[in-house]
Amino acid sequence: MSCVVFSEHTTKSGQRIGEIHLNAEKSLNALTLEMIDLLLPQLEKWRDDPEICALFLDSAGEKAFCAGGDVVKLYKAIANEPDSTFPEDFFTREYRLDYALHTYPKPIICWGSGIVMGGGMGLLSGCSHRIVTETSHLAMPEVTIGLYPDVGGSWFLNRMPGRTGLFLGLTGNPINAADALFLGLADRAIRKDLRDALMTSLVAADWTHPAEAVIQPILKGLEMESASTFAEMPAPIRDHQALIRKVTDHVSVVDMRAELLSLETEDKWVLRAQKAIGHGSPVSIHMIARQLDKCRHLSLKEVFQEELNLSVQCCRHREFPEGVRALLVDKDNQPKWTFDQVENVDSAFIDELFESPWSGEHPLQDL
Repeated sequence: MSCVVFSEHTTKSGQRIGEIHLNAEKSLNALTLEMIDLLLPQLEKWRDDPEICALFLDSAGEKAFCAGGDVVKLYKAIANEPDSTFPEDFFTREYRLDYALHTYPKPIICWGSGIVMGGGMGLLSGCSHRIVTETSHLAMPEVTIGLYPDVGGSWFLNRMPGRTGLFLGLTGNPINAADALFLGLADRAIRKDLRDALMTSLVAADWTHPAEAVIQPILKGLEMESASTFAEMPAPIRDHQALIRKVTDHVSVVDMRAELLSLETEDKWVLRAQKAIGHGSPVSIHMIARQLDKCRHLSLKEVFQEELNLSVQCCRHREFPEGVRALLVDKDNQPKWTFDQVENVDSAFIDELFESPWSGEHPLQDL
């Protein structure tokens, strides 16, 4: 069976809803190049079909909507095929997909239940109606593998309150449904068992009315029905805003890291952040801060262009493949980072990562 299943549901008023079903449950629906190459042309087809009134994006199984991108295949291409174009092809087409979602002219309702990480965050963030459930677990933990929050992370992290996006980029701390709403990463919190009720309501609706007039009352009603499930859910990111501001209130990431690690606490949320920034890639820590600063005032198109530059450069240096090797391939959790301490990272090395790999036209120039 295909790794992505497409289907159409005829509504009561005769229009059709296109459903995209990520279908790789064993790999937690991790995004592969094959999946990307199936998704893009289908989006274009439905975009140009006047009978398609909306799209619904979901996935197989209950554990994960999409637990990231296929970084293990990226690692193998980098390690075994030095001249492979796979890394450039993967990131170029993945960012085209993310940009297409962000700018799609029809509503896309995304059911972001379970694990949503890395590439899954790119999909969820690009959709017009982003739904989380009581099991949603969002995160951008790239600091642990020598990368940075890409797939538009340079866009949505910069749009979080205060310096929360920077803190989450540096620590990879997870985001539950309550915090996803607070941060603007989700639009509605709905119980996971109401997924079928949502689709039933969408199909039964009269789509001769404007799309928002159809979708919003349905989502609002299901969210109200779900209210008790989320009423007592903790929101640690919201509750730690003062701490986040204190930790990130430094010019240098060296000082931010030192501030966070100096905290004496038994708070599990803070301890998790300390562990990640304490063991994460020193290069990533510098790279994340610079990337967010560089992209702060860029357009969405420019953000994806800058991310492609950085992602391809990461594949040409050892930090990213070494992080993937240690965490996901050999699983020894003993990465040999390029620089042993955050204080020792050479600024010239970081400068090189931010140089464009292309002397001619940028691969995403036509976005």
